[in-house]
Amino acid sequence: MPAPTNQLPQAIAANFPIPELSVGNTPPSISASPYMPDANKTRERFEKLSAICLGFPQALREDQGSHASFKVGKKTFAYYLNDHHGDGIVSICCKVLPGDNARLIDANPRKFYMPAYIGPRGWVALRLDRPTVDWAEVKELLQSSYAQIAPKKLLRLIEQV
Repeated sequence: MPAPTNQLPQAIAANFPIPELSVGNTPPSISASPYMPDANKTRERFEKLSAICLGFPQALREDQGSHASFKVGKKTFAYYLNDHHGDGIVSICCKVLPGDNARLIDANPRKFYMPAYIGPRGWVALRLDRPTVDWAEVKELLQSSYAQIAPKKLLRLIEQV
């Protein structure tokens, strides 16, 4: 696996103005989905999501095809999924407290769903392909996920802000 870096080739950086980037040579390929056919809107939401995630201390982004993972150290605190296994959904997956994934899904199944593979291990997915996105809710989920994964010394940096 290549070493994490915050540098992008100049041509890529010009097309994807995200504050920081990590592992990978290119950002995820951004494409339209059946639920959000506007690729520009998908890109804007991905950029906003990246800015939130990379705002956490020592957070890095690792691009994987049309997906991305957000990590602190070697541990992942969020996954960006775009058309995962052809499901046509654009979402962010976050680690939640035990039982919260089922509660969130039960409360709003159009917004939340159980992500494949990781859902039963305490993760929930929030759809980003809905007509509107509550970014305060996205940030809250991401902050909670980061707090469960990050070392305690980094959490103290968030508390000081």
